[in-house]
Amino acid sequence: MNTQLVYTLGSINRLPAREKREIYARLIPPEILGLYQLDLQSLYSERSDMLRLKAPRGSSTVEMELRHQPDFPDPVLFGHLMDTLSGYVHVLLYILNDPNSPRFDVDRLADGQVTKFGTLARNLEAEQAAMEFGLAPGQVRRGLRLLGSAIQAFEGFIKSLGQDIYFTEPLYYHNAVLFERHGFAYEKGRRLMERIQKGFAPGGDLVPLLDNSTPFRNPRAAKSIRLRSWAIHDKLMGEPFTDVTMYKRVGQSADINTCFDCVW
Repeated sequence: MNTQLVYTLGSINRLPAREKREIYARLIPPEILGLYQLDLQSLYSERSDMLRLKAPRGSSTVEMELRHQPDFPDPVLFGHLMDTLSGYVHVLLYILNDPNSPRFDVDRLADGQVTKFGTLARNLEAEQAAMEFGLAPGQVRRGLRLLGSAIQAFEGFIKSLGQDIYFTEPLYYHNAVLFERHGFAYEKGRRLMERIQKGFAPGGDLVPLLDNSTPFRNPRAAKSIRLRSWAIHDKLMGEPFTDVTMYKRVGQSADINTCFDCVW
């Protein structure tokens, strides 16, 4: 491998294609390779149909898709990362899909228009079906339940860059709670999370709004992380869930729990 040192995504993206792929493949949890019998060495080849990278030279971002079958519509792993202005890695989106589970088209409308997982537009019929199946907002399929393994792989990747901290932007409320439970802390947004907890507590101002006026405003959401997330996604608070940024130090865990009395 090239002896050129890499500290950022931008510097990785300047490397030859095979070296770039070898480095980004560190983001793949080993369990996924075993689960779908994927050969790591074959993923390093540009001819691989399984691992697709969008990491052009001169860019400080990467989009990575790993499929278990070349022609399958959804990747088992999708990651979108970028460098911050100070050179740290910021995770914009990280998804693990179970390809053997049913698909719900929450990411598109009937005419094919993209919804950006319900943040630009909403496919209400698909969202209701996904919720009733047990999914959380934004999920098109059931997850692989490998978040802990994914974080370990991610921290190995971060450590290989000589860094000791990374950032993420939870797209939904439930993402933030799950990240809390895996040791993440808040750069911004903790006050919002505590306000949400207070609003759903007994006597809180959000509880009366869980009035079944829409399928997503179920009274059971007061104690459920997943159903709270659906209610918030349904604009229960009058605004979308935004402006939350979290971080984690490699090998360390923060002790934060803003949803201490909740079940999934």
